[in-house]
Amino acid sequence: MDALELLKTRRSITAPFLGAPGPDQVQLDDILTIASRVPDHGKLAPWRFIVFQGEARLAAGEALAVLYQRRNPEADAKRIEEERGRLARAPLVIGVVSRAAPHPKIPEFEQLLSAGNAAMLAVMAAHALGFAAHWVTEWISYDAEAGRILGLREGEKFVGFVHVGTPTVPPADRPRPDLADIVDYWQPTPGAG
Repeated sequence: MDALELLKTRRSITAPFLGAPGPDQVQLDDILTIASRVPDHGKLAPWRFIVFQGEARLAAGEALAVLYQRRNPEADAKRIEEERGRLARAPLVIGVVSRAAPHPKIPEFEQLLSAGNAAMLAVMAAHALGFAAHWVTEWISYDAEAGRILGLREGEKFVGFVHVGTPTVPPADRPRPDLADIVDYWQPTPGAG
């Protein structure tokens, strides 16, 4: 498949519909290497990856379930089980972490965008390898205690989790915006400064 066709055919398939097999170690290394090839003003690498695979997905989910149950003692067993399986819905989950920090020349916003680009390139690399991916945030991306459980360091934030696996359902497109609704062509304003 050529590059343009690859870009045109990428579709998210939600994590519950991503089954085995997932990427092997060589494929995972390719995904992470490609995800690292993003615009990075100042060569700061203001992102990193936390990989959840195999039994680690289950252990992380168990820790999240304990946290959720402690905070929500009224939660029913079904809800706790959902938390337990949060990182086990796909064979591989890549936590994409922003390490954006104050810098004398590079705004934190640019650093955050670089991390977002790393997540999107991970999605595209998975697609190029014949897998499907689902980039989500969910509550665990915004919760400091969940972040610590999942391996965040001081000052870091998740930009999301990229779930990767083999699709168990066919990809379906969704309505996309009409270009006329989202594209403006700038023109100088007559008489403006």
